[in-house]
Amino acid sequence: MDYIKAFILAVVEGVTEFLPVSSTGHLILVESLLAMGDDPSFTATFIVIIQLPAILSVCVYFRKTLWPFEGGSLDPATVTLWTKVVAAFLPAAVLGFLLDDFIETLFDDLVVAAALIVGGIVLIVIEQRKHQGATDTIAALTYRQAVGIGFIQCLAMIPGTSRSGATIIGGLLLGASRPVAAEFSFFLAIPTMLGATAYKLVKSGFAFTSHQWALIAVGSVVSFLVAYAVIAMFMAYIRRHTFVAFGVYRIVLGLIVLLVLYVL
Repeated sequence: MDYIKAFILAVVEGVTEFLPVSSTGHLILVESLLAMGDDPSFTATFIVIIQLPAILSVCVYFRKTLWPFEGGSLDPATVTLWTKVVAAFLPAAVLGFLLDDFIETLFDDLVVAAALIVGGIVLIVIEQRKHQGATDTIAALTYRQAVGIGFIQCLAMIPGTSRSGATIIGGLLLGASRPVAAEFSFFLAIPTMLGATAYKLVKSGFAFTSHQWALIAVGSVVSFLVAYAVIAMFMAYIRRHTFVAFGVYRIVLGLIVLLVLYVL
């Protein structure tokens, strides 16, 4: 049964990590129903670890854009892109380190529900604006826009907000087109999630049983494959559609959580 639970959590991670619907919010809700084995703390660590293959899926999917050594020499455009990503990552790195203990106190179903609803409303409102997206390519994204997106990303420290949702909203507000906002969100996820995952792992340690390592292996493979497929479908989707459907989904899910908490 543990392997089934590991599979479910990995699918949820892979599907929701890069969509503006809050992977953390979904995982908190699912994890409350699925505690693996006799060690509930392992579930939290498992969720952190299976983020790593999801990050790898971004690197593989966008490998031509992200690999700086084109033809054996250093590509200046790719180096510039990485410096923008690092600049955008710094606000979350600093605030995440300083506020880590406080952030952990926010992991609550009510907070998740509220963040889902508010984030959904914001997405819908932004999509009602008439915006063409002056920044139509990743290369045209300025350092000012990148750092601005990085600061807005810090809102995702509130569980249920969604890291990708915050960065996409930030990109749209700062003049990026939908594809550029989504693409930069993927790139910014690499250092942000890598840093957060490494920090959590250092705090929790690596003392796993052979059975737990097997669960991690299964979860990692599933997380990578699902995340890769979702990235491909999401990039195709947003070239023809708005983010309104994701906003509606967030609101409905948040209301369901509130219904379960206070009515059922």
